[in-house]
Amino acid sequence: MHPAERPGADIRFPCVLKPLHSSASKGVIRANNPDEFRDAAARIARIQPGDILVEDYIPGREFALEGVVTAGKLQTLALFDKPDPLEGPYFEETIYVTPSRQPEDVQREIHATAQAAITSLGLTDGPVHAEIRVNQHGVWILEAAARPIGGLCARVLRFGAPYLTLERLLLRHALGEDVSSAALAPGAHGVMMIPIPHAGVYRGVRGLEDARQVPGVEDIVMTAKEGQEMLPLPDGSAYLGFLFVRGAAADIVEKGLREAHQRLGFVLSAVLPVVNQP
Repeated sequence: MHPAERPGADIRFPCVLKPLHSSASKGVIRANNPDEFRDAAARIARIQPGDILVEDYIPGREFALEGVVTAGKLQTLALFDKPDPLEGPYFEETIYVTPSRQPEDVQREIHATAQAAITSLGLTDGPVHAEIRVNQHGVWILEAAARPIGGLCARVLRFGAPYLTLERLLLRHALGEDVSSAALAPGAHGVMMIPIPHAGVYRGVRGLEDARQVPGVEDIVMTAKEGQEMLPLPDGSAYLGFLFVRGAAADIVEKGLREAHQRLGFVLSAVLPVVNQP
């Protein structure tokens, strides 16, 4: 689709526009009508020039499935709830919590739908990360890719005892070892991709020690660098950092993530304009 084009008669609203050469929800925008479609296409062209994919907007709760495929068979390693609504106009991900709190029949349907997707794609061996929505009409695949979870989020996953990281598990699988017995460590595990409250130059964070006192907080990793310009979605593609919490149950973990985040204060200064001297 050319960014200057208006939507054709075959476009249904609401829809989602996505640049094909981007990541981390950068440039992903929901449009509810033709005017929003045109504005979104123009904005994406400024953010990430190139082709734009237009998809139907699928309502419902969103989940992420982390798995590994052996001879075409999917093994679900973790199913993450995404408790924050992702309804647009932008789609900034924040909290992932596992194990999922969905009923067993829903989790089985999610696994079966992900299996059908990877079979259709011809994926036979290796890691799989799938993004899924569930609504009253069933389970819908948003994405299924031959890759593990991105960023530092993989740190939240531990398998067996002694603990095995996701990376080590995938390396063992790649070497031909049997990982079919791999199971998540007991308890619940959660990560927050710390959102950017507003555009600016990152100067630091307040309240780190206070946030670390929240029960269950395992680590807070600030990946933003002092002096780095930070842009919220849809213009940016990075997070301020990652917050990790573990606990006895998913509800406890989600509460811990939210409380720890509330105790943090981020310092972002205005971006000063560049003036060319004569």
